[in-house]
Amino acid sequence: MKQRPIYLFSLTAHDGVTHINSLHVSYFTPEIDFKKVDYLIITSKQILEALKSYNDEWKKLPVLAVSTPTAKAVKEVGGKILEYGSGYGDDLTQIISSYPKEKRWLYLRAKEVASDFSLTCKQNGYKIEEVVLYETSCSHDLLHVKVEDDATLIFTSPSSVNCFLKHHTFVNTHKIVVIGKTTAKAIPLHVSYKIADVPTMQSCIEKAKE
Repeated sequence: MKQRPIYLFSLTAHDGVTHINSLHVSYFTPEIDFKKVDYLIITSKQILEALKSYNDEWKKLPVLAVSTPTAKAVKEVGGKILEYGSGYGDDLTQIISSYPKEKRWLYLRAKEVASDFSLTCKQNGYKIEEVVLYETSCSHDLLHVKVEDDATLIFTSPSSVNCFLKHHTFVNTHKIVVIGKTTAKAIPLHVSYKIADVPTMQSCIEKAKE
């Protein structure tokens, strides 16, 4: 049986699939005093790219990472891990709630985020400061891609879905795989999809090959 072509719409590539960079990233360098906080919150690998513009002072602070892959990426660049979540921003609320309210958190984030966990925590009395280090926009690469009707499409963020739909449409012969339930909300209601068993790119690809 012929293997369907698999397209991965994400910022990062992966072996064995056709990668389409669906997003363009613009980085910011606001002034940050890392001495004023106890812990960092990092929910994407793009934050680590943004942190290259700063000195290594942030690496002294334990990081609450959104997932195992993000935690691994933090450790690879010399950072320390406090804890890591299951891949969903909303799950970080429970972790943060297990720490004293006196602790000061710094959430390094994108301009637009899919989860409002930080707002929930702040409403419950936790001290979370937020700093925007990057924003995404739709990549011009999407203008030139030709997606076969029998393709399997993998999406790793709501933004990647929205950008795809600006220039393309889903057909009923497409197979859709999303990284998690937050991304799934961006899929049009009439379109069927499957969610990866765990919110990682590798799990998405395994689901796409099933």
